[in-house]
Amino acid sequence: MSPNPTSKRISVWSENINMPTLTPLMDNYETDVCIVGGGIAGLTTAYLLSKEGKRVCVLESAELGSGQTGRTTAHFVTAIDNRYFEIEKYHGHKGAQIVAESHAAAISKVKQIVLEEKIACDLENVDGHLFAAGDTRPNILQREFEAAQRAGLKDVKIVDHTPLEFVKTSPSLYFPNQMQLHPLKYLNALARLIIQAGGRIFTNTHVNHVQGGKNAEVRSKDGFTIQCKSIVMATNTPVNDLFAIHTKQAPYRTYVLGFAIPKGSIPNALFWDTLKPYHYIRLARDMNDNDILIVGGEDHKTGQEHHPEARFNALETWVRKRFPMAGELLNSWSGQVMEPVDGVAFLGHNPADRDNVYIITGDSGNGMTHCTIGAMLITDQIMGRKNPWEELYNPSRINLRATAGFMKENANVLAQYADWFGRKSSPNLEKLHTEEGTVYRKGLKMIAAYKNNNNEFSFLSAVCPHLGGIVHWNSVEKSWDCPCHGSRFNKFGKVIEGPAWSDLESIFPQAEKTPTSPTKKIESV
Repeated sequence: MSPNPTSKRISVWSENINMPTLTPLMDNYETDVCIVGGGIAGLTTAYLLSKEGKRVCVLESAELGSGQTGRTTAHFVTAIDNRYFEIEKYHGHKGAQIVAESHAAAISKVKQIVLEEKIACDLENVDGHLFAAGDTRPNILQREFEAAQRAGLKDVKIVDHTPLEFVKTSPSLYFPNQMQLHPLKYLNALARLIIQAGGRIFTNTHVNHVQGGKNAEVRSKDGFTIQCKSIVMATNTPVNDLFAIHTKQAPYRTYVLGFAIPKGSIPNALFWDTLKPYHYIRLARDMNDNDILIVGGEDHKTGQEHHPEARFNALETWVRKRFPMAGELLNSWSGQVMEPVDGVAFLGHNPADRDNVYIITGDSGNGMTHCTIGAMLITDQIMGRKNPWEELYNPSRINLRATAGFMKENANVLAQYADWFGRKSSPNLEKLHTEEGTVYRKGLKMIAAYKNNNNEFSFLSAVCPHLGGIVHWNSVEKSWDCPCHGSRFNKFGKVIEGPAWSDLESIFPQAEKTPTSPTKKIESV
């Protein structure tokens, strides 16, 4: 089984949505706060700071919402992906209480913004259900129930059944007062509100220099500079860091499918199982008010799956076995999740940097909620207010209880550098399928070769400019993904996701030739 070839390889949210048409940065500029990243983290921070009277400027390397916000499934939850009993292990009872409190506050903040600004973004209050079907760990729901109660979520209950037919007889944890919305409609409204308040937003503006301190500035690849008092890096993973955060979190790809289903055939709620990797489920509606079943899961370390299309196959098999009403596969897409080693996001002052540089990262699968928490926390820090959550989310924290996870993740990263020494002899490129890529060795060089639909090749260095990992071809996204820290590049080597913020090096025709004369060489674009 494979995803329907006629299904759209974009998210449900990206259809029929017109984001504001904006221009690149074309001049030097001065402002109070420069925010790098035009997703929910960056625009929520810009919105909150503009309400405080701050002059804000947002720089986005592509278009607004083109990153992870457009790829999310937009669950706003207190039912976090990392179990509360795991949070207790790393951060104690008080830490778990702060996690629950901050997630509830983020949900309330989004509701407040939507109500006050009259934003039409399909916001709905929904119940959440966590079930353990197929999980062999003993008493997993009971342990999570008790930890959630200790964290202050007194309205969480164990119920005898789940309102899904395939797990109807199984107990579940009931989480009331969860929330869902259309993320790009929400983002669209935030952008317009920021501009109306006098803020500036520049798209297609790639940043390659960030400097904090007294003379703080952000510079674009085109050489234009934003001088500012504070800098917020809201780029999913901080591209201004070389080591500080990247050793404490790991990048994972996650996969999502959208199916047509009969209206009303599935309860309108959020559902999650406890498997690893886990599955997550919600409903959405199209322009004609038809129901769409959205199911995600099958996560794996970025760049470490040779056949990522198999993840879509496995996810579709899982869905069709359990949801017989699932009809046509409408949409399929993937996204990138940053998993912190101690289960809690990194929000606030950037470690090893000046006090006026801030980061929002480590979403751990709860990006919508974590990004809102980060925007609220950093707004308080910039405004000079004490925030009760800042110690828990402090990006500089060293959690000795998470040492085992830290060692495991970094051992995995080190293992990826073995690609430098593995035997990857030059393949027969003529046998490479069109719209595909491969990595091979030529002398001391590692080459990334891509073949387009016209049987023309482009050749790039396969060395990630972040810390020298060897990129792997992603056959689903048609991208080059680094298995070390998750940097990603399009098929022509242009960086699309950090921590790298420069492109893969192009290898010119005289440096690398295709083996037969009919095949042409094309340059990267």
